[in-house]
Amino acid sequence: MPLKITIFAVASLIAGAAGAHSNIYTYLDADGTRHYTDVPDNNRYKLLTMSSKDLTESGDRYSPALLARATQYDAIIENAAVSSAVEANLLRAVIVVESGFNSRAVSKRGAVGLMQLMPATANRFGVSNLYDPKQNIRAGAQYLKFLMDRFGQNVRLALAAYNAGEEAVDRSGGQIPPFSETMAYVPRVLKVYRMLAELPRNT
Repeated sequence: MPLKITIFAVASLIAGAAGAHSNIYTYLDADGTRHYTDVPDNNRYKLLTMSSKDLTESGDRYSPALLARATQYDAIIENAAVSSAVEANLLRAVIVVESGFNSRAVSKRGAVGLMQLMPATANRFGVSNLYDPKQNIRAGAQYLKFLMDRFGQNVRLALAAYNAGEEAVDRSGGQIPPFSETMAYVPRVLKVYRMLAELPRNT
């Protein structure tokens, strides 16, 4: 229940952000009900700042309809998280930023599916169908785990490598590469991850 509500928070945020106000606020009450407003009347509300005008890494605008159906992938995400020892909410955050839960997304660079895998990465992790959500998420989780191990469990560097490539992080001396896309990507994923992982339950 809480996971589904939290994912729906992302969907509701993006759907509502196209209205007259640019900011949407939310809180989760003691009964597990998610509340939203663009005019918060108390300090229980937390600001969510994604917009329907934002683009995913695949280059598409966020679709409230796709995000509203994101929970159909919960079991796949949870299984991939357990088998790869990667946090499920980190996988969800990557999917939100990469594809907005569009399993048919294809970027100009040729990255495909929910986790926007490049064909070479997909081959590396045994994917036969990049559009298959189960295979795509499993391989994306395995790749994130590989990157976490490679960069000493540093989530920021693992995400930077997921976006720019392992060699780019190496060439930058073990730092986030100075590419504008990557420097924006890492905090963006982490922001969604924190939203998914830390939004408190309020009374």
